[in-house]
Amino acid sequence: MVVRPIPLGTSSVYSQILGRRDTGVGKTLAEKILSEKAGTEARAGEIVVAGVDLAFVQDTTGPLTVRQFREAGFAGVFESMRSAVFLDHAAPSPSRELANDHLLLREFARDFGCLLSDVGAGISHQVVAESLARPGDLVVGSDSHTVTAGGLGAFACGMGSTDVAVVLHLGKSWFRVPGSIRVSVTGRFAQGVSGKDLVLQVIGLLGADGATYQALEFGGEAIETMSISQRLTVANMAIEAGAKAGLFGSDELTREYLEKQGRGQDYRPLEPDGDAAYVRVVEVDASRLEPMVARPHTVDNVVPARELRGTKVQQVLIGTCTNGRLEDLEVAARILKGRQRHPETRLLVLPASRRVLEAALAAGHIRVLLEAGAVILPPGCGACVGIHQGVLGDGEGCLSTANRNFRGRMGNPEAFIYLGSPATAAASAIAGEIADPREYW
Repeated sequence: MVVRPIPLGTSSVYSQILGRRDTGVGKTLAEKILSEKAGTEARAGEIVVAGVDLAFVQDTTGPLTVRQFREAGFAGVFESMRSAVFLDHAAPSPSRELANDHLLLREFARDFGCLLSDVGAGISHQVVAESLARPGDLVVGSDSHTVTAGGLGAFACGMGSTDVAVVLHLGKSWFRVPGSIRVSVTGRFAQGVSGKDLVLQVIGLLGADGATYQALEFGGEAIETMSISQRLTVANMAIEAGAKAGLFGSDELTREYLEKQGRGQDYRPLEPDGDAAYVRVVEVDASRLEPMVARPHTVDNVVPARELRGTKVQQVLIGTCTNGRLEDLEVAARILKGRQRHPETRLLVLPASRRVLEAALAAGHIRVLLEAGAVILPPGCGACVGIHQGVLGDGEGCLSTANRNFRGRMGNPEAFIYLGSPATAAASAIAGEIADPREYW
């Protein structure tokens, strides 16, 4: 077995990638779930036809799904599969064309009995986690960040609009069972460091295509105590390393989360076998992690936040499907309490769902953020996708808690997007430049 240390900037984090670990005949989480849904022994590399538990669309890719569904002449949606339509990317609609797409999707949901999550309810991935996904589920959506539900122990992946149209009718699809990369996280996170820093570190190690059509499976001492909120953040960004899915086991923290959402009956324990075979193993010592930032214009262009001190940002965005949960807003409010955003830096806050917004209001976090100078946007994708709300000017920089920093992602190809945690974002809003949140904790 080859052990190869991987340097990452000047970070002191000790991380390494080990060679293939093939210790027995046990199954990874991906193999377990796909075996159950296909009713056969599903092993990495094999192709199976598996039943889907939940299929959903959103308002940028969903209209094509609906048109393909109707052009194919499908008579209905598969009855025993749950289906949902989300109006979240352009919410509220900023144009006549997008408003008409919303009409199309509302009509489809009404005609075929799909759950409709309308404008203001929140981002699909967050609402799926709150209300729909269950451990062991097979979930598909017409959105690459469908992988978020892996934080609850579901095998969740994005598909093309036409593929989802077929799933909506048949209730199943074919899958090539992915090999799995085991990410073993030891130690404990230091103050000011979170799951967002972990996943940026891992993406920096693997590269943007380092896990293409593989599953990233997270485990280890640090993961056992990681909140579901942070697990969802990490799973959300698995796709940024090319992964088909990002998976966590389902444990007592999962059960507690589901009970808080009023659906404790959806819990089931789920973990990989001790002798499962992995394509490779990545080891990260959480205690040596530090706040990380992805520089423009790729997510794997990662360095410690401290190395970017002095980099001015004209906007900070806290929220989105990656970091718009209650815990994220609580962290931001903790740092911003009694402080003000920099006068030359706008601060936008984007709760991931109405439920998050209501909880943040009740806890007083929204008042703290408002007093610090924040603008509160309605639950949805908003500034993250550059359709409306928070488009950047030419040459402007934004420190965002979102998942992508591609050129033009936020609506302007002449702008610059940096990615970091809610703590890093809050500190940067105060400083007016990228800052290490540990200095503000």
